[in-house]
Amino acid sequence: MSVSYRQPGVVLTDRRFTVPLDHDAPDGETIELYAREVVATDKTEADLPWLVYLQGGPGFGANRFIGKQAWLGRALKEYRVLLLDQRGTGNSTPANRQTLPLRGGPREQADYLAYFRADSIVRDCEAIRPTVTGGAPWAVLGQSFGGFCTVTYLSTAPEGLRAALITGGLPSLDAGADDVYRAAYPRIERKVAAHYARYPQDVERARRIAEHLLAHDVVLPNGYRLTVEAFQSLGIVLGKSDGSHRLHYLLEDAFVRTPQGPALSDAFQEEAQGLLSFVGHPLYALIHEACYGQDAAPTAWAAERVRAEFPQFDAAKTLTGDGPLLFTGESVHPWTFDCDPALRPLRETADELAENKGWLPLYDPARLAANEVPVAAAVYHDDMYVDTEHSLETAQAIRGLRAWVTNEFEHDGVRAGGSRVLDRLISMSRDEV
Repeated sequence: MSVSYRQPGVVLTDRRFTVPLDHDAPDGETIELYAREVVATDKTEADLPWLVYLQGGPGFGANRFIGKQAWLGRALKEYRVLLLDQRGTGNSTPANRQTLPLRGGPREQADYLAYFRADSIVRDCEAIRPTVTGGAPWAVLGQSFGGFCTVTYLSTAPEGLRAALITGGLPSLDAGADDVYRAAYPRIERKVAAHYARYPQDVERARRIAEHLLAHDVVLPNGYRLTVEAFQSLGIVLGKSDGSHRLHYLLEDAFVRTPQGPALSDAFQEEAQGLLSFVGHPLYALIHEACYGQDAAPTAWAAERVRAEFPQFDAAKTLTGDGPLLFTGESVHPWTFDCDPALRPLRETADELAENKGWLPLYDPARLAANEVPVAAAVYHDDMYVDTEHSLETAQAIRGLRAWVTNEFEHDGVRAGGSRVLDRLISMSRDEV
């Protein structure tokens, strides 16, 4: 039974759907999907087209907006919106350290998680669309990984789409995980340089913290082991609109004096563990590299292997000189599973996924070249998470796609920009600008 309730300016309805775990075995095991339907209060009885939102990640549930926050207000002017918790996330059937042991051992868990990539998410959308829209095509808004899913949607089921709107999520159609990370580390280095240019005092602060971590075994209050590599991974915030400022404030009060000497402050530790922990989104860590698997070759911990090609990220070597410590960005490593208590029970499962030799292509270049769905995409110049060159190559490969390349926003522009990004994409998809 669906339940409706109100927030300022909107009416929300909880929706639940049952879909096959494996869409090629429709009579087999099923999982549950949760979605939140949102409509403007003054349009509850209107016959509106639908917009389904695909969140970034992988592994994050849809935004929990209050009222008409961020881009939602613009969307509700003309759409009913479906905020979908992709399989395994949010209120959909969960996949985490508590539930995955129900599958069996690491091999069985990895086999199960192989059904949590973009191809399965798109087939989920197509399975529930007739129930939601009565069979009519809907528009899709894909942010980051949601944009990857949208390109898969255009490749496999374009008949389900009336328009595709993509923000910071045009993937390479043929790059493997190694290619993705080989392009990523130089971008990350540029973001770190920009941060230090803004906050030069953070150079010494970051070095001091790294030196402390190399000399001490630090375990955060939630059990997270804060190694120097884990500390460097806090650079993931630098790809967001407020990330540089947030990192600066984290570093500025990192130490307190104690009877035993300088120690990392409780405030620093609390903030750091909130940024580092995967307890709320373990799927991100588990299937992140699998999102780039497109052939029979295993991803084999690509981010860790490729990092070795960039010795400037080696903290121990950096600290022997006087150069700035480099933070890292959106990457998952074997040590991630050793550091995080929410992931430790899943380390062998992650190893199994890293050795998977059965990934199938997620995109169909020929079908994209013949695309007839209106597509508009925001490409954020020097996006830390998605390579601009890869995105522009894909923009050229999708027939009719209109790209808006901008450096006004970071990767989270659709959130930070309020209605502006979505408004422009809608207008572009209609050839109004």
